[in-house]
Amino acid sequence: MTRQSQIALGLGCAAFAVLTLAVWIPLDTDTGLIETVRRRTAIGDAFAPTLAAGFILIGGLLTALSRAVPGGTEDAPRRALRFGAIMLAILIGGFFIALYAGPIAVALYNLGAAEPLEYRLLRGSFPWKYIGFVLGGIFAITGSIALAEGRLTRRAVLIGIGGVLGMIVLFDIPFDDLLLPPNGDY
Repeated sequence: MTRQSQIALGLGCAAFAVLTLAVWIPLDTDTGLIETVRRRTAIGDAFAPTLAAGFILIGGLLTALSRAVPGGTEDAPRRALRFGAIMLAILIGGFFIALYAGPIAVALYNLGAAEPLEYRLLRGSFPWKYIGFVLGGIFAITGSIALAEGRLTRRAVLIGIGGVLGMIVLFDIPFDDLLLPPNGDY
């Protein structure tokens, strides 16, 4: 990727994020970021897309301001395709871990339990509600960083753990009735 194309990509993403924040989200959502109705606080319709647009804006600006990607351009399409395929595999793997880790943990627990538990009934209670989210999230974040850096490091694992814990603090702890992914689908 040339320096000019990297700047164009970064500024294009930043412009899209600003347009999303200024026009799309206000026109498309009925509520604000956080809503309080009858003394009950909940995430508003605009919260998730605003957070996503903020991350796109930060990523776009960092891409535009960073140095050009090192390496030759001869095999760049092949390297980009390989990188994309591995990234997709990491994200799909993280999704499946998140989806099945909780039910598998309950099934393993039931092997020695006098009275079996049902994951569907436990998906909103500690610690069951965090098992899939934590394991799948750490796998996806750590794997993505390891792929970008070309090696697995302790720093990548700590960032993965910190990122997942940060999402729990932002999304789960303040809201009593929120179910972290993938638990809302059971």
